[in-house]
Amino acid sequence: MGGSCGGGGGGTDCAGRGTKMRRGRPVTVCKGVIPQERDAGAAGYPRAESRVRSPPTSFPPLAVSGHLTYRQMTVSRGVSVADDDRPVPLDEYPVHQVPLSMKHVATGDRNAYDRCIFHVLDHTGRALLILGLGVYPNLGVVDAYATLRTGDVLHAVRASDALGEDRMRLAVGPLRIEVQEPLRRLRLVCEDESLAYDLTWTAAFPALWEPHHLQRRGGRLTLEGRRFVQAGTVAGVIRAAGEELAVSSDCWTGTRDRSWGVRPMPGEEGGRLADDHPAEGFHWIWCPAAFDDRFLMVVTQEDADGHRSLSDATLVRPGHRDRQLGWPYTEIGYRPGTRHPERAVVHLGDPRAPRVLEVEILTSSPLAIGAGYPPAGDWQHGTWQGRGWTDRRTYDMTSPDPLAAYGVTDHSARFRLDGRTGYGVFEHGTFGRHDPSGFTGFDSVAP
Repeated sequence: MGGSCGGGGGGTDCAGRGTKMRRGRPVTVCKGVIPQERDAGAAGYPRAESRVRSPPTSFPPLAVSGHLTYRQMTVSRGVSVADDDRPVPLDEYPVHQVPLSMKHVATGDRNAYDRCIFHVLDHTGRALLILGLGVYPNLGVVDAYATLRTGDVLHAVRASDALGEDRMRLAVGPLRIEVQEPLRRLRLVCEDESLAYDLTWTAAFPALWEPHHLQRRGGRLTLEGRRFVQAGTVAGVIRAAGEELAVSSDCWTGTRDRSWGVRPMPGEEGGRLADDHPAEGFHWIWCPAAFDDRFLMVVTQEDADGHRSLSDATLVRPGHRDRQLGWPYTEIGYRPGTRHPERAVVHLGDPRAPRVLEVEILTSSPLAIGAGYPPAGDWQHGTWQGRGWTDRRTYDMTSPDPLAAYGVTDHSARFRLDGRTGYGVFEHGTFGRHDPSGFTGFDSVAP
């Protein structure tokens, strides 16, 4: 029968119909030649002499399920079509917050971020492992890092790559994080010659929201972050410099922080607002402390005058409501001639029963050394290093970079509260003027 075949195809006449076997199924095909082919150069369509094509002599390997993988479906004859805007696997799930694909964030701010940090510390101060991973959607970057301090040596591995579409894959170079059970169990892995570890982090307490974090410079929002913090146990092994550390839950503690939002990234000039509103001073304390039966989180941020933009102290006890412990006030004993804390006392303002948290510093790791936090000079988060970049370094901590004094330092610490002993992190940064501490400027140090 002559006539138009295809249904709405513009009335193309065919010489006839026939049947072919295609991938094991009979299909009806048009035996005619398609007239009026579109010009490939003008409209971007490939030239074709017929709608009937010979079946390929081979097919790409199938995934375990017998279906094409997402990668195979987005590659045609060796040519990537990733530039086409398509849904990503995470779009299958009802987790959207705005009418956008999960590969897009709801802000066009270049400084959008989504990342995590883990601290793994032994109870004697022998070792402090810090690791993290972050994605920067509007910069197209994913990166990760790990630093291990043992004695006066700090080992660091950093990796960076182009951000892909599978946000469930938390891996960059030799570093990866596996979420085995959300909010309960994660696997932390680094497979590198200079620093390696395979650890299982298990939650000991429920995750706790931190206060919503806002920071402005003049009229511009420069930082807005949502965070949660959690403490747990860690077990596994760490290897570095020919030494192996056995990590067990009875002698080690793990804390972690997840945050997302907007925060300043390198590569952007501050402009007029930075000139009109220079930073005079910054004073920061972030302190997760884990005990056998309770978890305490303290966080404060103050400006040069001591005015607080962030202040919270919350006690978490499984089976009980969280207890808010009022307005925390911290007294810090600094090493003479520095701003390096040696000890601290945190006064917790619970009017029902005022409490005191004692802090004993065990070991320290500046985040500007190896971990990529500002003002690091060799690498910072979110900066484009090219595809497949991995960097390994060893730092002598007896002569650290002077810039480290103008960043935040993470200290593993032993805590005492209500007759109990616990372990965790005392993260502290103070630079510029801070009147409550007696610091008068950026060059001011403790007497």
